[in-house]
Amino acid sequence: MSSPADEARDFLDRHPDVDSVDLLISDLNGVLRGKRIPRDNLEKAFRDGVNLPASVFALDILGNTIEATGLGLSIGDSDRVCRPVAGSLMPSPWLRDARQAQLLMTMTEADGAPFFADPRQVLARVLERFRRDGLTPVVAVEMEFSLVDRRRDALGMVQPPCSPATGERAAQSQLYSINELDEYAELLEEIHAAARTQRLPLDTALKECAPGQFEINLIHCDDALAACDSAVLLKRLIKGVALHHGFEATFMAKPYGQEAGNGTHVHISLLDEAGNNVFAAEDDAPLGTPLMQHAVAGLLELMPASMALFAPNLNSFRRFQPGLYVPMAPTWGYDNRSVALRIPSGPNAARRIEHRVAGADVNPYLLLATLLGAIDHGLQQRLTPPPAITGNAYDQAAPSLTNSWCQALDLLEQSEPLAEALGADFLAVFLANRRAERDQAMQAVSKLEYDWYLRHV
Repeated sequence: MSSPADEARDFLDRHPDVDSVDLLISDLNGVLRGKRIPRDNLEKAFRDGVNLPASVFALDILGNTIEATGLGLSIGDSDRVCRPVAGSLMPSPWLRDARQAQLLMTMTEADGAPFFADPRQVLARVLERFRRDGLTPVVAVEMEFSLVDRRRDALGMVQPPCSPATGERAAQSQLYSINELDEYAELLEEIHAAARTQRLPLDTALKECAPGQFEINLIHCDDALAACDSAVLLKRLIKGVALHHGFEATFMAKPYGQEAGNGTHVHISLLDEAGNNVFAAEDDAPLGTPLMQHAVAGLLELMPASMALFAPNLNSFRRFQPGLYVPMAPTWGYDNRSVALRIPSGPNAARRIEHRVAGADVNPYLLLATLLGAIDHGLQQRLTPPPAITGNAYDQAAPSLTNSWCQALDLLEQSEPLAEALGADFLAVFLANRRAERDQAMQAVSKLEYDWYLRHV
């Protein structure tokens, strides 16, 4: 396109029925917020951008502005300019009656400089460090989610869905079940069709461990920003299609206390300027090159301090329970799904690291920024990892990753490498936001506490 507005004009010419466009930006929690504009305003949005308050990155999960971030009334709740993400203007096909489209935005200062608190700009900052070293991250994102019945049970709690084919309520894990994929085929096919319309690079879909739990994977991509764009838009798409079929889709890390939770796995490799995978050893060694060893060591060293980013809310930490397929310690190994960092088997040219710690409720931009920042730390410091684990890591490494939200935030605040990678100013906003939400969560008394303690203490 010769100008930004040309993308808008071309889209409107090809989609004459679209009457409105949702302008979307991802907040700290990965919640998409923004504005809805009529089609006649689209060219102006491309040409001039649109204003949103900087406090969009001060919002907690309830949409409340956390003033301790310094992005609210202390700066007059002032605006910044949001610019379109090129190539993200697409129809929203599950909104059939509304004739809507959507467009991703990213926030800048008035002079065009990146706004420090926008998670997408945080990732862009980390990627610049790799570009200076002539390296290009290749990433693939895998996301688990749960379909739940829109009706709650007798206690007001969520419950697994009833099969569209049999009407029976899901009650078993049925990992990798083809039958359950068949039972939900119409929903999954609509997800894939909508993804094709939006040019989201979907790969495989599979049935996961918990009742009503599925995983959908995105194809690997040598543009980490685009990979995260696809991940946040896929979440919106899945939720929209699920509602169209009478379900809710949730990316909560732990919808059910006794079942496996929802995670986000990320595969990462690095290409040099010639397009070679710097993790692939010439002798086909499964544990890769010295550079891959440095990368693994960086990820392991910063993993404890990264937990507040991998597990960003109260429910996130409920996922870290023994025996439910979630890493509990900084471990690594070859073709081993009991470790935190798995080196998958397969062709040497595809040698990569799979990170298995984060929940599905993570902000994808912040997850990738954290992982790549840790890899860069390992490369720059030439760190060496401990020996790789063979066999069951749960039997060999005692749980050491914190399951305390408070401690996770303290560890993050103390991490100089993460402050350098993500920006100390950004971390100050993130920590203030998360601590305020934790304070609110601690004020709530659960039904379990009444059941256990009201009469007995």
